[in-house]
Formats: sequence, C-alpha cells, structure tokens
Amino acid sequence: MIKQPPYLKKGDKIAIVCPAKKLPSGIDQAIEKLRDWGLEVLLGETVSAAHYQFSGTDELRTSDLQQYLDDPEIRAIIAGRGGYGTLRIIDSLDFTAFQQSPKWLVGFSDITVLLSHTLAVCKCQSIHGQMPYTFESSTPEALESLRAALFGEPLEYRYESAIELHRDGEASGELVGGNLSLLLALEGSDSEMDFKGKVLFLEDVGEHEYAIDRMFRTLKRKGKLANLAGLVIGAFNELGEESIPFGQTPEEIIDELVKTYTYPVCFGFPSGHIDDNRAMVLGREVTLKVNGKNVQFKYS
Repeated sequence: MIKQPPYLKKGDKIAIVCPAKKLPSGIDQAIEKLRDWGLEVLLGETVSAAHYQFSGTDELRTSDLQQYLDDPEIRAIIAGRGGYGTLRIIDSLDFTAFQQSPKWLVGFSDITVLLSHTLAVCKCQSIHGQMPYTFESSTPEALESLRAALFGEPLEYRYESAIELHRDGEASGELVGGNLSLLLALEGSDSEMDFKGKVLFLEDVGEHEYAIDRMFRTLKRKGKLANLAGLVIGAFNELGEESIPFGQTPEEIIDELVKTYTYPVCFGFPSGHIDDNRAMVLGREVTLKVNGKNVQFKYS
C-alpha cells in the first residue's frame, strides 16, 4: 500500500534544502511564490553553503536533509536544485521518522534518487516537479500544477503532441519514473523502482543519442519495459553533439525498442528539464489515454 503524505494547507511549514549541487544565485522569487501560496518557508544551511560544486560537504547535506526529514512540523521538503550529489548521501539518511510521519518530497533531475528511494523503500508518494532554482523560468502552468499537487487539488493534463510517434490506447496504474540516467544508476539497489504493471514516465537532458539508446536497451534487456501499463516520454533535450550523426532521435530510438509491446505510448509530454515541467505525483494512480497526437493524463 503506497502512503500519501497529508496535503498542504495554508500556514504549513515547508523546508528548502539542497541535497546535490550548490545554488549559483539566490532563490528569493521562488521563496516569495511559496509564501504567496500561504506557506511558511524555512531554509536549510545548504541553501547558502558551497563545497566545490556541491551545496556543502556530504556530511552537511546529509545532516541538513535529515533535520527536516525528522521534524514533524515540516510538511514538505523541496530540493533547491538538482545537479549531482544525492546518490552520495542517500545511504546515510535515516527514514525512520519519515515513515512514521510522511511528508511531501519535491524535485526532479538528480532528486530522482530521493524520490525513487522513498517510493521503493518507504512506499510513499512524492512529487517530480519544479524546484526553486527553476521557478523563475517556469511556465505558470507548471508552477500551478505543483501547487495543486501539494494542496491536493484535481490534476489533469491534456495536450496535442508535436511528435508524430505514438501508440493509441488507454491504461491505468501507479505512476513511476523520473530521470532516465538516475534510474539506471539505482538499478540493483534498494532504491530501484518496480516498473511492472505501472505507468512509467521518463525524461533526460544533455545526453548523446547513443547513450539514450544504450540506457533504453539496458532496461529492455533487464525486462523492465516488457510489462508496463503505459509509457510516457517527456523531454529529451539539450542533446550532446555527435561528430558523426547517430541516425535516430531519442523518440525514434524509444519507439523502435517498444514497438513489440501493446501498451499505449505518448511522446512530448510536458515534463523534464523544460520550462513547462508539470508535476508528476509518483506512487499515485493515473489514467493515460492516447488517441493519435491527443493525450489525456489524469490522476485518480
């Protein structure tokens, strides 16, 4: 049974911490936006700390996050940004208090490590969504989706894909997924997500086409793409330059590798390292409908 943390209400306390890379600039605008939502915002030490490329040493990032995992008055923890570093501290964190009193964890990119771990080990929902570092460039729709997800309001996404590839159909199931390269890094560990019978969504940034091909073939060879309920492909952007063309786009790679399966597949979903990064509530039941380029994605 997947646990759902209590939805937020005005006056609740939330915390911003940086479990990975350091912030290159202030996040005052994001803090103000969260306050506009009626929330009391606490800032962890890591928001202003720096240790080479990290937001403080491994020890500081661990203790900072641990403090708010343990604090029962904190109703949500939002990662200030991603980057790299959460994998270095995940095994030093104690989730005992968190499991007794679950709270919303929010982030994407490198924070996939934390979201995957709490779903796999703690059986708890979390939110793959915008972080304070990305608030300023975010679309209003993406920020509103995060607010609605945190406050428990109805959420449904409809869009017309600009990508010709798709597979029609309808599927329901628990939503899992996140950043492709981070999910691959968690394979074989306690933090590994179970994809079987689930609606899987994936995104990535800054990868070469050959690397995307390799990662998807790894998932296929492990049998992790065979028994999905549905597949949602978000943004695969800022691709690495190739001196010799690879010959396939990320979408064409994925389409080729899943064409033997019968579940619905959509491309161009508004999620990932893009301004319109809609909130994805991991562990929650969703329904996916794909009809040509028209996609409907609804939370139960």
